[in-house]
Amino acid sequence: MEEYARLAVDHSLSLGAKYAEARVQRNLGRTYTLKNGTVEPVNLTRKLGVGIRVIVDGALGFSSTNSLEQADIRSAAESAVRTAKASRRLIASPTRLSQEKAWEDDWEVKMKIDVRNVSPEEKFEVLFTIEKSLAPENVHVSLPSRIILFDEDLTEKYYVNSEGAKLHGFTPHLSLLFILTASEPGKGTVQRMRHEAQSRGWEAIEDWKPKEIAADEAKTLGILLREGVSPPKGEVDLVLGSEITGIICHESCGHPQEADRMLGREAAQAGESYIKPDMLGHRIGTEHVTIVDDPTLPNSYGFYLYDDEGVRAGPRTLIREGVIAGFLHNRETAAEFGVASNGASRSVAYDREPIIRMANTYMKPGDHTREELIEGVKHGVYMKSFMEWNIDDRRYNQRYVGLEAYLIEDGKITTPVRNPILEVTTPGLYGSVDAVGKEMEFAGATCGKGDPMQGVPVWTGGPPIRLRQIRLGG
Repeated sequence: MEEYARLAVDHSLSLGAKYAEARVQRNLGRTYTLKNGTVEPVNLTRKLGVGIRVIVDGALGFSSTNSLEQADIRSAAESAVRTAKASRRLIASPTRLSQEKAWEDDWEVKMKIDVRNVSPEEKFEVLFTIEKSLAPENVHVSLPSRIILFDEDLTEKYYVNSEGAKLHGFTPHLSLLFILTASEPGKGTVQRMRHEAQSRGWEAIEDWKPKEIAADEAKTLGILLREGVSPPKGEVDLVLGSEITGIICHESCGHPQEADRMLGREAAQAGESYIKPDMLGHRIGTEHVTIVDDPTLPNSYGFYLYDDEGVRAGPRTLIREGVIAGFLHNRETAAEFGVASNGASRSVAYDREPIIRMANTYMKPGDHTREELIEGVKHGVYMKSFMEWNIDDRRYNQRYVGLEAYLIEDGKITTPVRNPILEVTTPGLYGSVDAVGKEMEFAGATCGKGDPMQGVPVWTGGPPIRLRQIRLGG
């Protein structure tokens, strides 16, 4: 792999590029699916190739090839240089990259049990075990639709650039996803999606306790359908579970603080950001709100040690004690902002250019137990999980529909609530947080961005949080 990457870089430089990088990437994936107890064909994904990016006279060019023949690699390098030269007349200012250390390293996420040594029969047996746990006599609710998926993706990358970086990395991504739809006569339907995911080996399956969590989720759906009441209207206190905290941090903090989005480069696809570059240091929430994006969390779904521009990764504080503290950068936006890159450049495959992405975005824990958060509420709602969410293209106005939720009366959880709706602005939400819990939980997700679309593995999560005097609908 080093030979192919080095050839691409050297040939690009010989053609006049001032900077060149090459990433040889292999993705091996398999998805095992059970739909209503019926086995679906296994979906196989195999990608191997080299992506080449160059700067010629201040213009970027990118090309890729799935052939590792020397002639084809040279041809791809020539294509990247031609693209850059053709783009020169279109750019308003030359592309600059931040100065970064050229790292040399060889790293991997080790699997205690190599998922490649586990047979397809064993993997399907896990799915069948979950399916059996969802029998009506066990969960006491009708589940007309049950989709259970196990997915594995093994990603290997070799990265070289003309500044001396030389990196090799290997990451296994494993995930278990189930989507359950429950129904009760006269009560309607409700759907639950849960995603367990990590960068680990097959040993993760046992830790996830899949049959137990699936059965518990199904039983809860039945209770919500049979016993759920309408949520209280008007202003109430609200306790949000870790799952909702996580999606809030991802959607209303991580995305609007991507520097390329702030500069308007995502406007045509994903939208803009309410945050402007001069808002660094601006208060957006209470002192209880600190939000971090950290690719280096052990076994996390968004784990990596170096990004796809060769920059060493580390924790990135986006909001510190309610104040906007930083943005997500690649080397290009870092140069524009006059800072160092914080290693947020990622690509999903060899034929996709790396762009600014999140990894594992979460709120830092506080010092309250979940029980203490609830005990501090006289009249309110505990929203543990969500059924749906949406947010505007500036990441300012947002809406979350609760799934598992309960009334809080005099500091105690009482009656199940059907579909409470939280509609709030980003400053309104973060400005209402008065306490943060200790317990940390994470969920897997696939974050979409770019054109062509790139879906990368991420974690969302954090602790439960308490909001004061929030208007609730439903």
